[in-house]
Amino acid sequence: MVEMSAEYKGQLSCTLRHGPSGCEIVTDAPKDNQGLGRSFSPTDLLGAALGSCILTIMGIYAQRHSIDITGAKAHIGKETIADPMRRVSQLNVKITLPATVPVEQRDAIERAGRTCPVSQSLHPNTLQVVTVEYAQL
Repeated sequence: MVEMSAEYKGQLSCTLRHGPSGCEIVTDAPKDNQGLGRSFSPTDLLGAALGSCILTIMGIYAQRHSIDITGAKAHIGKETIADPMRRVSQLNVKITLPATVPVEQRDAIERAGRTCPVSQSLHPNTLQVVTVEYAQL
């Protein structure tokens, strides 16, 4: 089990601490939900977690197959709704992989990315729209 902690700092801001590494992240409520929007909101982290998880799983696949995807990127868009309760309704993730990824490996690396643990952990009502493009990075 990985342990983490969160401390409320006031003004709708928290400091998160990753137990094993000691790394810290600050969150802030978004401006549209009474916050100051000075940092990632908790739901922003959800979207960022999905994008980085997809890249990580693609990286594992790439490493196993001696494919260099250094410089691959994820651009994430988050949509929320407030009815019947405030929640993330859709995460749009655009993955850009190097054009040097062999054509015969592309379907497999894309499938691998779509099986990432964050993707598999999201509620089915949260629509995940994942697209992949290949470009010079």
